[in-house]
Amino acid sequence: MTIKILLVDDHTLFRSGIKLLLQRNPEFEIVGEASDGLEGVKRAKQLRPDVVLMDLNMAGLSGLEAMQLIVEDMPEVAVLMLTVSEEAEDLSTALKNGARGYLLKNIEADYLTQSIKRAAAGEAVIADAMTAKLVMQFRSGMNAPVVAEKEKLTPRERETMVCVARGESNKEIARNLSVAESTVKIHVQNILKKLNLSSRVQIAVYAVERGLDK
Repeated sequence: MTIKILLVDDHTLFRSGIKLLLQRNPEFEIVGEASDGLEGVKRAKQLRPDVVLMDLNMAGLSGLEAMQLIVEDMPEVAVLMLTVSEEAEDLSTALKNGARGYLLKNIEADYLTQSIKRAAAGEAVIADAMTAKLVMQFRSGMNAPVVAEKEKLTPRERETMVCVARGESNKEIARNLSVAESTVKIHVQNILKKLNLSSRVQIAVYAVERGLDK
């Protein structure tokens, strides 16, 4: 089955570029476009897409407001914010209000396509560059540090967890730990399985909660 996608962005050229990029993938079907938040909400109700790629800052109804209306009425629709904003407050507000993910417009094409697939499958996806900011904001809201516990992770998996909490990509982790990128992927998969987590963001939050991010 193809993943039905709705594009909502007030920049026509950017929207056209994303459309051309995604149309190359037979797993995706661009079912519609919208140039503002209000139109995006209307089109989402009409088309019932699997994934909505939503710009954050648009005139009139903002991306955040449009996203809230969509997820309240259609919780099965995954809304991915696709923005230039690297503000931690925008990130946390989007996630709290129902966004399935938060991506930056400077991400690589492969990362975007994989993020869309993961979001359609029910996963939360956040740009690696934003993970560390989310963790810092989470930490600032904690009343007291949590004492670290004995975990089921190997020393190398613990090191990988620290890197994930810093917001590093698999490529950066591989370079820092002097291992292959494929090895990092295995470590991340093991961490998710052992700790019963479902995303890199959950790994980061888990690490901060237990003082395992240093």
